[in-house]
Amino acid sequence: MTVTTRFAPSPTGMLHIGGARTALFNLLFARRHGGRFLLRIEDTDKARSTQEATEAILEGLDWLGLTPDEPPVYQSMRAEQHKAAAAEMLARGTAFRCYVTPEELQARREAGDAKRAAAKADGLSDEERAALRAEADALLAPFRSPWRDGGEPPAADAPFTVRLRAPDTSEITLKDAVQGEIRIKAAEIDDLILLRADGTPTYMLAVVVDDHDMGVTHVIRGDDHLRNAFRQICIYEGLDWDVPQFAHVSLIHGPDGGKLSKRHGSLGAEAYRDMGYLPEAINAYFLRLGWSHGDQEIFTLEEAAKVFSLEGINKAAARIDFEKMKAVNAHFLRLADEDRLLSLLMPHFGDGSDLSADDIARAKTALPILKDRGSTIPELAEAFSFLFARRPIQPNKKARKALRGEGLDRLGALGDELTELEDWSEAALQTCLEAFCTAQDLSLGQIGPPLRAALTGGLPAPNIAPVMYWLGRDETLGRIGDQLTAAAAPGGEK
Repeated sequence: MTVTTRFAPSPTGMLHIGGARTALFNLLFARRHGGRFLLRIEDTDKARSTQEATEAILEGLDWLGLTPDEPPVYQSMRAEQHKAAAAEMLARGTAFRCYVTPEELQARREAGDAKRAAAKADGLSDEERAALRAEADALLAPFRSPWRDGGEPPAADAPFTVRLRAPDTSEITLKDAVQGEIRIKAAEIDDLILLRADGTPTYMLAVVVDDHDMGVTHVIRGDDHLRNAFRQICIYEGLDWDVPQFAHVSLIHGPDGGKLSKRHGSLGAEAYRDMGYLPEAINAYFLRLGWSHGDQEIFTLEEAAKVFSLEGINKAAARIDFEKMKAVNAHFLRLADEDRLLSLLMPHFGDGSDLSADDIARAKTALPILKDRGSTIPELAEAFSFLFARRPIQPNKKARKALRGEGLDRLGALGDELTELEDWSEAALQTCLEAFCTAQDLSLGQIGPPLRAALTGGLPAPNIAPVMYWLGRDETLGRIGDQLTAAAAPGGEK
């Protein structure tokens, strides 16, 4: 048996992060067993499915590196296979033609609701109240069609649906790899519609036929589909097909334990990309939301594929923690290839149109030190902002205080020393600073503030010697000179 898994989203919107995690689990399980990971676009809901959503799903999966092993299957193109399966079930007697109209079903539901409401009325005896509730329960119970055992149609051309002939007795057992063994009474399953009156298949039939034809051996999906599994088991058995192994994964909850929603920041994969997350960080974080293996906290896809198992999936719902997500992203930012990281940062360096070759060279030189100064790409880009400040720099209020009196005098004296420096290496610059402080009987804390103010304008920056090295001789001396000139000008602060 070749292990085959699938991810089957409906193209009605973005690739939700819960869906992305489901796709991740399916891919990893297939990789662990040397199998296939497939993609099916369930686009039979023509009113809600869009090409834009389909493209967003494909793009999101590609960005995350969750690429299927074969081209995607489009459910809407398989209607004939779905109809053929319904015809086979009719021939087997596990499905039947039902002539109950939608209006009759609606009347049945309304009657049940009316009896349930009547049972709450005042003045009824316990026996009368119990009788009304029993009648309501019978009307609102899983639907069993009066046509399930055959009979003449009401008219030769009467419209009909094709319904599953649900089991009459016993139990239906689901042996779920995550939720464990669950049993329900067969009476809880209704004679569900397989083909509508217009001949189009329903979701329940289409999913079973598609999974069978695609060779799916393991159905790993959210536990919001748990109830559907019992209905689908009946269809598998009605076609005498092998039932796949089901694994229903608990959903992701918000930090407050409630169902994940937009108020929690429940966004699509593309939104996290645009917020500056790396795909490997998203995969690593959502892998650990609901799955564990030993004490290891962070996995790459390659590492996880070697050890992933259904037994490691937690039964309880996981709570998303956006701060932890950022921490995981910061971890992968530090590990990222620097050329790749620089390409991701470039769009965040101003508008990019005024960056010179020197600017880019400075950023590349500074990257090994600065790449641990942010948790997302925009945060990291902010750490580089002092490199791209345009002369003359306008210091902020705090920096201006350092560029007065003794601070300004010390800056001028240091500028003279730096002008004479021939070796502009980081080590030589650090030695020059220390020698200057020793000669002037100063501490680094006394020369650092005015120098930093002149070079960065008060923007956050690391140690000052690396800053001067990254800026280069001309830019460093130019920024120092700008502040000395501004202070000497009429109206300047001395």
